Amino acid sequence: MKLVRYGAPGEEKPGLVDAQGNIRDLSGEVSDIDGAALSPAALARLAALDPASLPPVAGKPRLGPCVGQVSKMPAIGLNYADHAKEAGLPIPAEPVLFMKAVSAICGPDDDTIRPKDSTKLDHEVELGIVIGTRASYIALDRALDHVAGYCTVNDVSERAFQIERNGGQWDKGKGCDSFAPMGPWMVTSDEIPDPQNLDMFLNVNGEPRQSGNTRTMVFGVAEIVSHLSQFMTLMPGDVIITGTPPGVGLGSGRFLDVGDEVHLGIAGLGEQRQKIVAWPGT
Repeated sequence: MKLVRYGAPGEEKPGLVDAQGNIRDLSGEVSDIDGAALSPAALARLAALDPASLPPVAGKPRLGPCVGQVSKMPAIGLNYADHAKEAGLPIPAEPVLFMKAVSAICGPDDDTIRPKDSTKLDHEVELGIVIGTRASYIALDRALDHVAGYCTVNDVSERAFQIERNGGQWDKGKGCDSFAPMGPWMVTSDEIPDPQNLDMFLNVNGEPRQSGNTRTMVFGVAEIVSHLSQFMTLMPGDVIITGTPPGVGLGSGRFLDVGDEVHLGIAGLGEQRQKIVAWPGT
């Protein structure tokens, strides 16, 4: 299934994308696409529905972040060997962890706001893992049992905040408003049999910047879920982002500016488009 949330910011409704690409309203079945709707039993109930029986959604509404009420967004850094190389950093011996602020989460096509005093705004196309069942101290061979599905995420970053003002950690450059576009939809894990073989791309103003495949991740999905569960309890509806392939501005020195348009996607998980806009206080 492809599950979506549509409508104005803060007023999103749950939906399902049918085989023809149309949104069907799920408001009569679930209150939101959140942790409560992502358990195996809840997803099985939704999968048993006939999409034709659900009310069609007219027009082309705004798509919100594909998961609502996210309690946390752990993120894995330097998880593609070639990206670590372009950043001039060694390949990690174990997953590098930072946290994205949940207030950074926005819709897949919402504008990206360049923060006040930003000088090095950057892009990172990433695979998002959506947790479906509570995970604590999970063995590697059981890790995927806790995954409800996957989505596309842009880990927008401000490198000057992240590196030059970081105090030894990255979160300052990762959590600004609009820095986590998520969606357009969450695809349930039964439709993504191999999350380690997904092509991904990102273009800026039509020019290719990033191209890769999840097969080159240093730590795969199962290892990430198992590893993180040793340090924190992963809750239903949490979203983990998993690193980016090479081609980011940090490596090339080509950063984003107001007016730029970013287009990114992951095979089977949909595409996003964002326009870079000025911080409204300027």
